[in-house]
Amino acid sequence: MDTLKNQIIHEIENTPIKLFMKGTKEMPMCGFSNTVVQVLNHYNANFSATNVLEDPSIRIKLSEHSNWPTIPQLFVNGELVGGCDIVVELHQKGELASILNHSK
Repeated sequence: MDTLKNQIIHEIENTPIKLFMKGTKEMPMCGFSNTVVQVLNHYNANFSATNVLEDPSIRIKLSEHSNWPTIPQLFVNGELVGGCDIVVELHQKGELASILNHSK
């Protein structure tokens, strides 16, 4: 039984807005993660973040679950929204607000 993967899935399914990123909300460690944090902060989104740099296994197990190879990864209501490019595109189209507003 893969406890780390189960823990990741549990966090995704039980956290309304979950961001897997490089670094922390307070100190992002890459530009893409920083961009997603800034966009979420723009909406005053109440989100939980996991720093994938703390344990390389997190990134591997997360990508196995999501089938998404890059970090950051944003999940809302257990569903993968996407990475930086998709989050920025949804923000620019005005669609991200409604996705975030429908979080549990």
